[in-house]
Amino acid sequence: MTVAPEAQTRPVPEGHVRLTIDGVEVDAPKGELLIRTAERMGIVIPRFCDHPLLDPAGACRQCLVEVEMNGRPMPKPQASCTMTVADGMVVKTQRTSAVADKAQQGVMELLLINHPLDCPICDKGGECPLQNQALKHGRADSRFRDTKRTFAKPVPISSQILLDRERCVLCQRCTRFSKEIAGDPFIELLERGALQQIGIGEQQPFQSYFSGNTIQICPVGALTSAAYRFRSRPFDLVSTPGQCEHCASGCEIRNDWRRGKVMRRLAGDAPEVNEEWICDKGRFGFRYVTATDRFTRPMVREGGELRPASWTEALGAAAAGLAAARDGGGVGVLPGGRLTVEDAYAYSKFARIALRTNDIDFRARAHSAEELAFLESTVVGSSPESGGVTYADLEAAPAVLCVAFEPEEESPIVFLRLRKAARKRKTKVYHLGQWNSPGVEKTTVIVHDGGPVSTGSLVACPPGGEAAALAELPSEVDQALRAEGAVLVVGERAAQVPGLCSAVLRTAAATGARVAWVPRRAGERGAIEAGALPTLLPGGRPVSDAAARAEVEQSWGLDVGTLPAAPGRDGNAILADAAEGRLSGLLVGGVDPDDLPDPELAERALRSVGFVVSLELRPSAVTEHADVVLPIAASVERAGSYLNWEGRRREFQTTIDGTGALPDCRVLDTLAVEMDADLFTQTPAAAAGELERLGTGTAPRPTAPDQPAPTVRPGPDQVLLATWRQLLDDGSLQDGEPNLAGTARRPVARISQRTAQRVGLQPGQRLEVRTGRGAITLEAEISEMPDDVVWLPTDSGPSKVNRALGAGHGSVVELAAATPLPAGGNGHVPHLDGGRA
Repeated sequence: MTVAPEAQTRPVPEGHVRLTIDGVEVDAPKGELLIRTAERMGIVIPRFCDHPLLDPAGACRQCLVEVEMNGRPMPKPQASCTMTVADGMVVKTQRTSAVADKAQQGVMELLLINHPLDCPICDKGGECPLQNQALKHGRADSRFRDTKRTFAKPVPISSQILLDRERCVLCQRCTRFSKEIAGDPFIELLERGALQQIGIGEQQPFQSYFSGNTIQICPVGALTSAAYRFRSRPFDLVSTPGQCEHCASGCEIRNDWRRGKVMRRLAGDAPEVNEEWICDKGRFGFRYVTATDRFTRPMVREGGELRPASWTEALGAAAAGLAAARDGGGVGVLPGGRLTVEDAYAYSKFARIALRTNDIDFRARAHSAEELAFLESTVVGSSPESGGVTYADLEAAPAVLCVAFEPEEESPIVFLRLRKAARKRKTKVYHLGQWNSPGVEKTTVIVHDGGPVSTGSLVACPPGGEAAALAELPSEVDQALRAEGAVLVVGERAAQVPGLCSAVLRTAAATGARVAWVPRRAGERGAIEAGALPTLLPGGRPVSDAAARAEVEQSWGLDVGTLPAAPGRDGNAILADAAEGRLSGLLVGGVDPDDLPDPELAERALRSVGFVVSLELRPSAVTEHADVVLPIAASVERAGSYLNWEGRRREFQTTIDGTGALPDCRVLDTLAVEMDADLFTQTPAAAAGELERLGTGTAPRPTAPDQPAPTVRPGPDQVLLATWRQLLDDGSLQDGEPNLAGTARRPVARISQRTAQRVGLQPGQRLEVRTGRGAITLEAEISEMPDDVVWLPTDSGPSKVNRALGAGHGSVVELAAATPLPAGGNGHVPHLDGGRA
């Protein structure tokens, strides 16, 4: 090959090599795969097993190319997905080499020997890589005329994944994803030779929170969704980018819909956030939008019963009732944690202008004044642009300590990124918690072909003792956190542990670790910035700062001194005062009392308060007490944005248009007009534009909390309760998904061996956990965990911790051995029809 003189003299960049592909000279980073270098040049090499986020396998051999090294051609075509670039290498793809083209055609012919010709009914038809590449790189005729192999089909890999074995090309994408990315090695290659096939162990069902990704990356129609199978064809669907509404990860998704109904969801490509993965809750949990009990018209209570009403009548009744309540004892606002930024801003503005109050709190969960001070001083205003912790920082961190945070259950993409960091970069991942949950195990022990490798550990402590444990971390963990780039990740459960938020900040100051706060709900970070808190105005401005109030008053066109100056009540105080008659009204946005730390107090408040307006999708416990119900749009029926836990704005547009459903910001804007106030939040775009113009406040940040940690010790017949929500549980946003429910983790009560002996638990007996409020009885499971501790899932099956026990993480409870299990039963029937997710 002749090389131009200038090319000979051009130096090779450091860390790169120079090679030639299809006659074009290119510089590539050392260690880069040939197939990636060709992609960057715009040369498409056909492949099935290759995936940029999976380790190379060389399983399908479809990507064969001709390679020459040091002037000598290799004797056979090579797999470009496993060979790395080298200096002086000459590569010829199917575009310039008849040898490579013939090899690829031969592999395609081999793959199609037994592959069924059922494209017209296959779910993958129309978007199938095998179909496309067979047309482009295969032969027009096959030399094989034998009868094709057949299998019984479909085989249920799990309740939501079905396998058609004869379609499988053994590319191993699914098995590699399960082992490498999710850490759930339940799906595997079975048998040998011509009988080799994908399957699961008889005693190991494919119970993974990420199983739906195997459907999406399967290059053929071998893996299909039980919920979507035979429902539609790709060319019948309209695809709209979107954002997942289930948690604070901020995942990019793709909604595929037709005839006004979402048929399926796929993971979008967002390298800086979720890469190309989403959890099963985000992938399959969308049918609540089409639930038959959704409100389609406003409702007004008359004679003790709710009846349908026009928007004009309902808004008029709501405005009159709220105005009277405002002028009486006042109105508390509980927006909930699932709002878009724009809707949260509308609630914040409505509370201050229409209701003239700072009594607003989005935290529809356990919360505290200490947590509020932590959010004000540390979280508000944090974003990638301001230097906040990001996914990339987690991946690059030398060490990460998770405190009061179960990543796989509460933020699945954070879990995947932590696992990737541990697997790829040997990041030390530590968890301050109670037991080695599956998520803890899969981020601290990485299983390779050579055996398990420990990359971190669990720092065990009793529930409620996390603050004390932070002050006395093992030397290994303390030293790891002192390395540059180390991160301390804290979850919303920290609000239930007095002194923990303060201890987190003290530990960060002592070690130099950066702090990241990861809430569970999608709207919480945005609600903070929008001012849906009793002490914060939009942009993180303190309510008590006169200059900050003046900035907001000027932006909103209000007279000086209009905004209330005194900090408002938090959610707990709003409910307590409403229950005691010190508040006259409540404005509620999609809050389920069962999510609150004391559901009985919430229901007493709803019964006692004079007037209740509820903005919601479907009937709930709030509906039973509401005087006016105003229906609002679901996530796919509106535009807007979420802020994920990083503070990164994740915008999305309307997927299903023309339904007539209105976003919260539009409803509140019209309601405010009825109360002689102007919000100017008629559309999400208008609300977003105003919030952007308002910007971030310049007032000094409030002082960080510095609260001591009290010591809680159980009595002689008591234990401490540890609890958190599982990803798949009884949340209402998972309604209508029986296949998804089938992969939920079984609710059990976990205790140590010594604790089981202390309560006299015998084989076959269940465990009763009780307080003065009530009791929960579950099958017991012995785990390695601190003594005198019991763990329960917060809202799974019969385990309704808030409702039944009136207790939370760190509370004192009593244990007793209960009656034996019924024959053949486990005390649990999976169902997902309870409170909000």
